[in-house]
Amino acid sequence: MRLTNKLLTGAVMAGAIMAMAASARANTIFGSIWENDSTGAMDATPANVPTTTPDVTFTAPDPLNFSSGSLYTIGEFLASGNGSTVLTGAGELGNTLDNTIFYFTGTVSVTNGETFTAGHDDGLTLVIGGVTVLDAAGPTSFDVTTDTYTGPTGNEPFQLVYGECCGAPADLSISLPFVSPTVPEPASLALLGSALFGFGAIRRRRNRT
Repeated sequence: MRLTNKLLTGAVMAGAIMAMAASARANTIFGSIWENDSTGAMDATPANVPTTTPDVTFTAPDPLNFSSGSLYTIGEFLASGNGSTVLTGAGELGNTLDNTIFYFTGTVSVTNGETFTAGHDDGLTLVIGGVTVLDAAGPTSFDVTTDTYTGPTGNEPFQLVYGECCGAPADLSISLPFVSPTVPEPASLALLGSALFGFGAIRRRRNRT
């Protein structure tokens, strides 16, 4: 009986922790970078995102706000993003931004008819829930692209592809309406609290016996 109670409590606690972790990840942007990819850098579309392992992976906060400095390196570009965290590929950060393709993914809460604006040098493509919202994939000097989301209202996955070619500078700025909250949902907190309470009761009962 004791073993069953412990297993049940453990399962409930694990489920609550997993739910909290999923909630915490809800508004995280995940990014990947491939180097020496002139095709993707010149034509930043989802079709040109490589299927190979990326050279660098990272997380980034909203809004995305990156710009290159005098070094024109991957590391300098990511460091300008005010909170970006490199996950893999730290040894690549000193390499040039030229001919790189970036792929950002996450989930946003969107409304039909919502307007999106991005500043970019070079090209980018924004897709939300399978609907292409911003389509400016080719090389350009700094430009501002604005368009309207025509898909359904709700929480939808997004893909943002950004290509950097043809030399400095590199710029990318866009704000996306992330799913919130970043804190655990009330149901998750209640589930964890119940599990902890049950665990405490089991411990007290065992101590009495």
